[in-house]
Amino acid sequence: MCTKHEGCRSPKLATNPTQASSCSSPKINTIKMASVTTSDVDCCSSSACASGSDPTDEESDSGSLSQAQFTHSWKIQGMDCPACARKIETAVNKVSGIIEAKVLFATEKLVIKSNDVGVAALVEQTITDTGFTFTAPNQKSSPAKPTGWLAVLKQNGQIVAIASAMAFAAIIKPSFPQVSEWLFILTCLAGLYPIGKKALMLAKSGTPFAIETLMSVAALGALYLGESVEAAMVLLLFLIGERLEAFAASRARSGVQALMELVPENATKIVDGQRIEVSASELNPGDVIEVAPGSRLPADGRLLDTAASFDESALTGESIPVERLPQDAVMAGAVVVDRVVRLTITSKQGENAIDRILHLIEEAESRKAPLERFLDRFSRWYTPLMMLVSLFVIITPPLLFAQPWETWVYRGLALLLIACPCALVISTPAAITSGLAAAARRGALIKGGAALEQLGHVEAIAFDKTGTLTKGKPEVTDVISVNGFNDLELLQSIAAIEVGSSHPLATSLVNHAKQQGIRLPEADDKQALIGSGIRGVIAGVTYQAIAPSKLSMALGSELEQHITELEGQGKTVIVALQDQQVMGLIAWQDTLREDAKRAVKALKDLGISSIMLTGDNPRSAAAMAGQIDIDYQASLLPQDKVHYVESLSAQRNVAMVGDGINDAPAMKAASIGIAMGGGTDVALETADAAITHNRLTELPAMIELSRATLNNIRQNVFLALGLKSVFLVTSLLGITGLWVAVLADSGATALVTLNALRLLKFKSKQDG
Repeated sequence: MCTKHEGCRSPKLATNPTQASSCSSPKINTIKMASVTTSDVDCCSSSACASGSDPTDEESDSGSLSQAQFTHSWKIQGMDCPACARKIETAVNKVSGIIEAKVLFATEKLVIKSNDVGVAALVEQTITDTGFTFTAPNQKSSPAKPTGWLAVLKQNGQIVAIASAMAFAAIIKPSFPQVSEWLFILTCLAGLYPIGKKALMLAKSGTPFAIETLMSVAALGALYLGESVEAAMVLLLFLIGERLEAFAASRARSGVQALMELVPENATKIVDGQRIEVSASELNPGDVIEVAPGSRLPADGRLLDTAASFDESALTGESIPVERLPQDAVMAGAVVVDRVVRLTITSKQGENAIDRILHLIEEAESRKAPLERFLDRFSRWYTPLMMLVSLFVIITPPLLFAQPWETWVYRGLALLLIACPCALVISTPAAITSGLAAAARRGALIKGGAALEQLGHVEAIAFDKTGTLTKGKPEVTDVISVNGFNDLELLQSIAAIEVGSSHPLATSLVNHAKQQGIRLPEADDKQALIGSGIRGVIAGVTYQAIAPSKLSMALGSELEQHITELEGQGKTVIVALQDQQVMGLIAWQDTLREDAKRAVKALKDLGISSIMLTGDNPRSAAAMAGQIDIDYQASLLPQDKVHYVESLSAQRNVAMVGDGINDAPAMKAASIGIAMGGGTDVALETADAAITHNRLTELPAMIELSRATLNNIRQNVFLALGLKSVFLVTSLLGITGLWVAVLADSGATALVTLNALRLLKFKSKQDG
């Protein structure tokens, strides 16, 4: 759909359905992207809400993007590699009225921003003129792809036809040499026609130095020199290389495609007690649906009536089914395990958990790693330069040294093919795309190549305590009343001023009071005392809950001793005040995550130091830190966390892991911010990565994956440059010819892509 950017909020990274954003990647159906038309949906199309360019990319134009009123999208078909995506991008960006065009290779999606609602028709024509196809408007589903040998023959018909004609020409060559020669020439020209046509289209649309251009020049040059057999062989090897690239690309996108297919087409909706089969796209928040065992949820929902088990492995990587109780949130794509369930839909169309993950992947792809951006810029001048070098190779020896023209034209054409930068350009995006897909499969969402690359350089990690190292579900353990007050008065007054707060301690206290059957009066003038506590007024009386370390008044030796004992047990303590009179103490105990100690040890084994940052008092922090063998900084206000992370970042690469609103500034100050998936929207927006299933052991696994990706990129660059260097020398010396040059180029591209695909099977040390 086309969307206007009125009153929008940024899209969230959260995969928790209770955190559905008001502005997500707008789609009629995530699986079936189509051309879009104007709509009154209240969402945005500015760069804040759709996949934008990397803010660090010097070519970004944020001023222009902020003016975009409409967003259109299409699903592009026929892209074999990221270079194809760039060809379409270049062509579409030349269309009048386009503010920005982005092609997202992983999801095969073209997204444009424009102020002209009628620009869609021009874009569609440009896509066709560039030699690609797109999903038709309003197409409900893709036709099933044929399988078996007939399908293989159909997909590879051109290759089979050329190979058969060449084989026949070779067989008859001893008996009919002239006929054989003409058959090779006709085969080459017939196969070259679509390639040459596409080269002309690309040249007109702004990509004159595409591989199709180089191939056309080389094949025609070989025919001119009378090397018809070699010309046909060059063509055949090129087509085989293209097919291998297409296969490798489909494998690289398989994880994303599998994610798209998690949401079923139809759903069983309950209307007036009757079951009605409806399209999943027709579901709205508040609708009640029924899902049978073995079926997937078509949208985010809240469980009704009874507890049930759900398999969420496709979304979180957690292989064990999880138990959900009535009113618990369940994500789209989860599989019902044990019974028929009914749920109330909570997500709007295009805003379920799957949509948000897909939007993150799209957003991530537009945030390129520094090396990837460098290679993109490098390829823009590299190919024209190599064509110039090839021209000099062709003309210099004949003109200056009286060498034969045929020999150096041939060697110049071979050099032209070898110099093609395909393998080098694809070396980084192929590895990063595979790395991001492998991370998403594990339940770790990383915002693009830059973040993935940065993870591999992390030397220290700062952890927020509550909700990150701990479960974030503290329980009230002690209520101690003094000065004539009783426990009921203490709980009632402090819980009343905590009502409405989202802080884990406040939520826990309010729930504890309600479980005790205590009626909470209405509190007025409630005010959060940042880093200290909270204040409120009940019936004209002021009540406060203050951290002992922030209290300016003396408490007495008995209360001080109680506080020391409670904090020594790792508990969080507050002092309750009525006006300026002490009412007593309330203490909470939060429990560490089961895998916290293992995660810290795994990070240490990777050479990464860990430190816990908390607003708790030093005694409580020391007791907690001692259980998992981690350094700590205590009694920190939110601004103190920021200053500490900034000072740490000045010395080394630091990651900040948190889940709360107060963690967001510290995440921004760190080299890279990582959010826990169950955290607040602000933290998830600020973060460069998110762990959706809250397993801390996934953190060292993410770093291992990042390092593996960086190693893979180095291997790919070495393969691409190494093969080209070897065959460049052999071609100039006349040892190898045109067909070997094509084999070197296509072979390097295939090797680089296949090497990158190894990351999809990445296994961490944490996997055992």
